[in-house]
Amino acid sequence: MSKLRIVIAGAGGRMGRTLLRAVLESETYVLAGALEHDGSAHLGEDAGQLAGLPHAGISVQSDMAAAVQGADAVVDFSSPAASVRLAALLAQKGIAHVIGTTGFSAEDLEAIAVSAAGTAIVRSGNMSLGVNLLAALTRKVAAVLDPSFDIEIVEMHHARKVDAPSGTALLLGEAAAEGRAVDLESHAVRVRDGHTGSRKAGDIGFASLRGGSVVGEHVVIFAGPSERIELAHRAEDRGIFANGALTAARWAAGRTPGLYSMVDVLGLGDA
Repeated sequence: MSKLRIVIAGAGGRMGRTLLRAVLESETYVLAGALEHDGSAHLGEDAGQLAGLPHAGISVQSDMAAAVQGADAVVDFSSPAASVRLAALLAQKGIAHVIGTTGFSAEDLEAIAVSAAGTAIVRSGNMSLGVNLLAALTRKVAAVLDPSFDIEIVEMHHARKVDAPSGTALLLGEAAAEGRAVDLESHAVRVRDGHTGSRKAGDIGFASLRGGSVVGEHVVIFAGPSERIELAHRAEDRGIFANGALTAARWAAGRTPGLYSMVDVLGLGDA
């Protein structure tokens, strides 16, 4: 099996550095490029040293077209605006795109869907096997339990995370909504403050906690009459997300254009 040539977008971030390390230490992948935004303090820095490893001979750059030249896949944990631009470029070149970026607007997601007509795009709010199994379980439990069970999703991340609810929490919310056969946006409650009145039947609530160095914790609560069911996942190392993202890259490289998720990559469609 030939080594897959990978470009990391958002190389200077926490996940970017974890991905750089995973690729550089792997016998399965080859680092083909490292991307950061204009003005980043990491531009020109060696990718290996950025990851805390020996010199790799690849400098971090901001030129998307130059960085992806010759790549088989791009693994992208950057920003919504950068991911949208990158998706359009990769669609023109037919290079697989794995998107772990979160915080997209509805317009961003529409643009990514358009780009998926030109290349395989795997987008997920979370790349780990455990979280995607949790989403599959959430979908099934939501479908089985009657509406008297209220659904609440609680997530906690490190103090530097900039978006809320997390992409993973929204992924779990979508799974719960699918199980209930409802639209998430019309049932989601993302903020509660002051005198809110009683909870509306059918709401899917979100609570976001931030602090310390927490990698990621998510709990889906089904609170019913006299009993409560809780499904939980706690990430202890970002390596689980890197491994999932790289698995998605290998799965997507050379695949028919389209918009995919980790459900497709992991074969969980019937779960």
